[in-house]
Amino acid sequence: MKISIVGAGNVGATIAQIIVDKALANEVVLLDVVEGIPQGKALDISQSAAIQYSDTKIVGTNTYEPTSNSDIVVITAGLPRKPGMSRDDLMVTNSKIVKEATESTVKFSPNAIIIIVSNPLDIMTYVAFVNSHLPRNKVIGMSGVLDTARFKAFICSELNVSIENINTIVLGGHGDSMVPLIRYTSVGGIPISDLIPKERLEALIERTKNGGAEIVKHLKTGSAYYAPAASVVQMIDAIVNNRNRMMACCVYLNGEFGHNDICLGVPVKIGERGIVEIMNLQLTAEEKKAFDKSAVDVKTMLKTLQDINVGEKKKD
Repeated sequence: MKISIVGAGNVGATIAQIIVDKALANEVVLLDVVEGIPQGKALDISQSAAIQYSDTKIVGTNTYEPTSNSDIVVITAGLPRKPGMSRDDLMVTNSKIVKEATESTVKFSPNAIIIIVSNPLDIMTYVAFVNSHLPRNKVIGMSGVLDTARFKAFICSELNVSIENINTIVLGGHGDSMVPLIRYTSVGGIPISDLIPKERLEALIERTKNGGAEIVKHLKTGSAYYAPAASVVQMIDAIVNNRNRMMACCVYLNGEFGHNDICLGVPVKIGERGIVEIMNLQLTAEEKKAFDKSAVDVKTMLKTLQDINVGEKKKD
């Protein structure tokens, strides 16, 4: 198994570190446009592997050639969020970066499964999908995995219970209109609504929706990377070990949940082929309304991006 990571910033480097620690690949390639950064971080991680007794080899590079024939490519490249900046603000700049990274990835690794981390996540997953010309099971956005983890963490803290007791899932866009499914949320099999008052539960949902912004506010000069990296590695583990694990990921929809030509977070089964199956849940009227609103928000951003791109072409 060969895994390449495009972008050697905090998220990319942390993903590489965890992969090496867990020995999930024979070889890891860390790529970045800034000379010296991927080489230095790869060397540091390779030395930590000696402590972890991991035989995974890792190299740093500034070109795509060393990524050739990768089984999985993770694209984290793009500008990070800063205080006061929404995911939408990053859309135009990051779409160009992700488009180029996707095309280069497919050129050197035509059979790879691509995992997208760059923000705004749903739009960048769409950009990667349409420019990769790969089947949709091979282009997956990390969204609901992280959103679900944040929601679980807040419930865990609220109730002071083991994280292993908590089951939940968060669908929709990776932003303010994400949709935590309370109907599917339980603690040790007990419905969450029996354990947390409605008002308090709504506060936890709101905190989940703003989970990334809360971290950005604290850090001031950066954004979250430990939890996003761990979320990606959970996806990689499901692929490498063919676990057929159910989780929420951003994928291209072709009629599922009543939507077409859009990438959104939905329940999927992940295995060695990437997306093995999209689990088409029957949502309640209230859940469907919230999911549709999230879809509208993503479609609005996508149309804005498409209009800007058309304008740039006409201008040229």
